Amino acid sequence: MSIEVNNVTKIFGSFKALENISLKVDDGELLALLGPSGSGKTTLLRIIAGLEAPDAGKISFHGEDARKKQTKDRNVGFVFQHYALFRHMTVFENIAFGLKVKPKETRPSEKRIKEKVAELLKLVQLEWVASRYPSQLSGGQRQRIALARALAIEPRVLLLDEPFGSLDAQVRKELRQWLRRFHDELHITTLFVTHDQEEALEVADKIIVMNKGKIEQIGTPEDVYHNPASVFVLNFLGNVNIFHARADEDNSTAEIKAKKIYVRPHQLTVTRTALSNASVKATISFANPAGSLVKIDATGVDGKIFQVEISQEEYQSLKLTKNDEVFLTPKSITYSEYEI
Repeated sequence: MSIEVNNVTKIFGSFKALENISLKVDDGELLALLGPSGSGKTTLLRIIAGLEAPDAGKISFHGEDARKKQTKDRNVGFVFQHYALFRHMTVFENIAFGLKVKPKETRPSEKRIKEKVAELLKLVQLEWVASRYPSQLSGGQRQRIALARALAIEPRVLLLDEPFGSLDAQVRKELRQWLRRFHDELHITTLFVTHDQEEALEVADKIIVMNKGKIEQIGTPEDVYHNPASVFVLNFLGNVNIFHARADEDNSTAEIKAKKIYVRPHQLTVTRTALSNASVKATISFANPAGSLVKIDATGVDGKIFQVEISQEEYQSLKLTKNDEVFLTPKSITYSEYEI
């Protein structure tokens, strides 16, 4: 099911949570709403679900105005950050809940409910926990059960609000890889809220970067990372180094003094001698060789810290140690802007 958001605004008292938001989610797409706390991500998700009403604008599901339907009729599955599982119910009862509370005329038989729960437990790879209670499960298992419960009603749209936010780093990594495979199998139109840049870049088909209730950029993970539309997007999606360069002056641009060049850590070359006029002298202040890339902090002559990532082979070849003098040269540029 496709989703269209047209000119949606939401205000809480004097706080404008969303301002004139418009976007489209294609049928079967996995889209990430990415941004810092307070950017409006969860508010937008709740409006799509029908848990909040917009002050202006509208939401359409497959071309039909969602305002004509109550929340329970929108056929949306919602998974919260803190699972929201019923503690007094077993895993089986939690998953079956949405089916058992359906109106009598659409409620499946007890036999079909048992079959459906068994199918979902197999889908989330937790067939053996049906008789357990949520307190007997790990955080990752509880989140998968919450997802199974949301899928029980066969939603046409799946909404996930910081689904892995309360889990430790290793479990988060495993679950986001699992979610990507899971989505590729089911192809349910899915929106998930996250403030984790790595999570969005790894999992989503498309990313919407939000800030202060507005959309900064919409694009594929590759687009938003390599071609950021603003300095905010550039900084939010990873570390960046700033270089100052003089701009060519002529009669039409005489007021332009210089431009800022933004370069990500992996876009810098480290050498013992200057490669060009663009090379900057710096001193190695820290190096972390653990991992596939070596992460280096280098201090420029003005005290500015540059962050650099090089391969293990480069690091071994250069034989770098603390306090060594080096030169940093941009191989490419992610973003640039003129200063007046």
